[in-house]
Amino acid sequence: MTKRIAILGGTFNPPHLGHLYIAEQVFEMLNLDEIRFMPNAVPPHKKVTEGISDENRVELVRKAIEGNSHFKMELYEIEKGGASYTYDTMLELTKREPNTEFYFIIGADMVEFLPKWYRIDRLMELVTFIGVTRSGFQLNTDYPMKKLELPLFDVSSSGIRAQIKADKSVRYMVPDNVYYAIKECRFYES
Repeated sequence: MTKRIAILGGTFNPPHLGHLYIAEQVFEMLNLDEIRFMPNAVPPHKKVTEGISDENRVELVRKAIEGNSHFKMELYEIEKGGASYTYDTMLELTKREPNTEFYFIIGADMVEFLPKWYRIDRLMELVTFIGVTRSGFQLNTDYPMKKLELPLFDVSSSGIRAQIKADKSVRYMVPDNVYYAIKECRFYES
């Protein structure tokens, strides 16, 4: 029997309720078997200038998804280390799990950059993209994609980091256990 799994990649620096909301909506709307959160080691499209260690990000994701039986974690890119192109990652995952139909969730902000993704035409053969709405961006593309218009949940990891640096609360922007871990370890304060 073929499993249907969607990957939600990102730096998760930190993971927040917007990530969980999108994952849950995609899971339900597409009747999937599983959603995998896949923290990046070094995203090729994004310069990471601030944040916490890979191990700490993984632990925050683990806390964020605990208690949801259809949320799992995919550590391939973290364990591999260095920059990872989605094509290479999905090629490896499809080899490991040949009886799985993979989906890949991206925000509308990434949709316009699809033509620039590494080996995008080959990647389209490996996954079905799911584009979800994001404030200030459109889901317009010539590439085949499932487009999900979700109510906007306008929270971002960079916004959360800025709140913390400004000594403002991020409670209710992240799951409670993530909030307490951030406070206890004083993540993102400097």
